[in-house]
Amino acid sequence: MQYLIQIYNNGSSVWEALSEEQQTAISQEYMQLNEDAGVRGGAQLQPPDTATTVRVEDGRTLTTDGPFADTKEVLGGYWVLEADDLDAAVEFAARIPAARMGGAVEVRPLVSR
Repeated sequence: MQYLIQIYNNGSSVWEALSEEQQTAISQEYMQLNEDAGVRGGAQLQPPDTATTVRVEDGRTLTTDGPFADTKEVLGGYWVLEADDLDAAVEFAARIPAARMGGAVEVRPLVSR
């Protein structure tokens, strides 16, 4: 089964408080996770203020700069993971540094077609 692993962080303040050595070690952890056999793709996202939200009302396309909702946690990146079951996907998610640094990781099954 495939899962979307969404990484939410609390912004850059926690990251900026780390030493350069700590930042390097955490970056290496993320790179190692990319090598997991179940990873099918993923990417780090630009900050929320670079987003454009799109809606269609009465046949007109409307765009708004930035994210739709004002939240404390922001989606910072994602992976698509192939895993045997939810337990395996959760184990992968628990290894993501953001999960232990005040953020959260959402694990959601993809619809199979």
